[in-house]
Amino acid sequence: MTPERFQRITDLLNKRQPDLTVCMEQVHKTHNLSAIIRTADAIGIHNIHAIYTTESRWLSGGRASGSQKWVKVVEQPDTQTAITEFKQQGMQVLATNLSDRAVDFREIDYTKPTALILGQERDGISETALEMADHHVVVPMYGMVESLNVSVAGALIMYEAQRQRLAAGLYDSPKISEEIRHQMLFEGGHPIYAELCVRTKTPYPPLDEFGQIAADRSWYQAIKDKYNKLPADSKSRRVDFTHTNQQFELNPNSFAD
Repeated sequence: MTPERFQRITDLLNKRQPDLTVCMEQVHKTHNLSAIIRTADAIGIHNIHAIYTTESRWLSGGRASGSQKWVKVVEQPDTQTAITEFKQQGMQVLATNLSDRAVDFREIDYTKPTALILGQERDGISETALEMADHHVVVPMYGMVESLNVSVAGALIMYEAQRQRLAAGLYDSPKISEEIRHQMLFEGGHPIYAELCVRTKTPYPPLDEFGQIAADRSWYQAIKDKYNKLPADSKSRRVDFTHTNQQFELNPNSFAD
């Protein structure tokens, strides 16, 4: 890992906002899914959620470009389960919807732990999400169109959250645990060895203060020997080594009232 890459990954992890997340409810168009994930990464969101229809489970195929390496996508079984989980973590839940109780998206306090629900392209937010949400939010529009593209609306709201959090200093102090920091530094800086570790079921080795592997020659020889003993099909099978066992949302006990 070069010093430049080490610094870039470190800076990324220092800015991550584990108490800010997005849940895509049946969003199924590839360009929208990719755009939402890319925006989440740019904002500093480290963990987002998706409620899929069976035909739209495309993310496991890696079609979110490089962003999915840095943003964990958690598949939720249904809307009620997802929102219940968010509320148990102390998050306020926002649903994008034009209703009698809807407010301008800029009126919300995004410095609070927040989960944003983005609805399906054609049908929008489900009744379950609307009933369970703490707030309905809208993006004001004064033209002929009645709604924005879901990824565009999501980007506007996420950047308002970023603006408020920057002003409140929430990007100034790292929030990601040391365990996740180590994992992300290793996977992002040493992807070949990360894949070898996963294939051979070898724990990630420690890293030094510069992000370099802190292991002697015996470690390299051991992982090489384990790999050589693998059957051919295990060597050729695709493995996804990013975000394994990671939980990005903060412990609810750490949330401020």
